[in-house]
Amino acid sequence: MGTGMTKRKHGAHVKNKKYKRKTWLCNRAKDTDQIQDEIEKSVETGKAITFAYDDELPGGGQFYCVETGKHFIDADSLARHKKTKYYKKRCKELKEEKYTQATAEWASGMTKELLPPAHGKK
Repeated sequence: MGTGMTKRKHGAHVKNKKYKRKTWLCNRAKDTDQIQDEIEKSVETGKAITFAYDDELPGGGQFYCVETGKHFIDADSLARHKKTKYYKKRCKELKEEKYTQATAEWASGMTKELLPPAHGKK
């Protein structure tokens, strides 16, 4: 009674914090400001965002969605992706103005007003 191996419950890793922290970052999508930077750079240089053939990327890296930052295995799956709610929502987010440090300072109440000198000029 109790001498054998104990069996873990199905889905036991769901409650494990270390597992969550380990797997969260590898599945994370690119942030909108990173994608906006990539789009700005491609507009400045006049070149589209392309990848050289790479066996490790899905579809050899040839079918890439710029708006979501994901690779797809073929053109059909990329076309189906562009009809999804996730893609349309991401496009809407990218149209918004880029969040900058100046915006953050304004939102927190930090102002950059010029005050007159405390003691007048002599």
